[in-house]
Amino acid sequence: MLVDSHVHLDDKRFDKDREDIIDRFEEAGLAYVLHSAYDLQSSIRAVNASEKYDRIYASVGYHPHDVKDLSYETLEVIKSLTKKEKVVAVGEIGLDYYYDNSPRDLQKKWFREQVRMARDLDMPYIIHDRDAHGDVLNIVKDEKYSNTRGIMHCYSGSVELAREYVKLGFLISLAGPVTFKNAKKAKEVAREIPLEHLLIETDCPYLTPVPYRGKRNEPAYVRYVAEEIARIKEIPYEEVANATTENFVRFFDI
Repeated sequence: MLVDSHVHLDDKRFDKDREDIIDRFEEAGLAYVLHSAYDLQSSIRAVNASEKYDRIYASVGYHPHDVKDLSYETLEVIKSLTKKEKVVAVGEIGLDYYYDNSPRDLQKKWFREQVRMARDLDMPYIIHDRDAHGDVLNIVKDEKYSNTRGIMHCYSGSVELAREYVKLGFLISLAGPVTFKNAKKAKEVAREIPLEHLLIETDCPYLTPVPYRGKRNEPAYVRYVAEEIARIKEIPYEEVANATTENFVRFFDI
């Protein structure tokens, strides 16, 4: 049994064969996937997918690339979507200083606001962090609440930073890059962070793992992430698959 803790099945690259993709991940033994959103329309699409397919759950929120278009009125609409039965998290939210598609001051403002929304709703949240490790951690610590729990999506930081997040109640999610030959940080995190604090994901259609690197990613390929973690930890593949599935189910109370 497997899970994919982060997908974007509404991406245009799936328009011609979306149903086939969903059939394949079911055939590949995936129990659940989490359809993550990046703005209002993608949040609505994620909710719709969760209502249509038994194995799909949803998160809703605004990606740092898109917060330049966010308003308090829109955030209220996002908040209303969290009431849907299979919406299990706020996200993906966070900071991205690599592309800076939204001004950094707006990124930080709306990251805080969405973390506070998650706090008010007593929900977990999913963090996108690219080249913004210090500011992300500071905001998470500033906005910590009694039942803080989150996911570091497609984690790219150090082992030391991962341990800080584990202490704060977060899970560390590894994606296709852990299979890349030169991904030293990701492999070290896979080796050092205990299995009970790990999730696996594809972030499809992005970040395709070896042996399909360079092609469009899909949920069925999450098994290659699990296989690489098993190789690194020198444990059976089934142990990684089962543990990350149990972590997902427990974390989202499914």
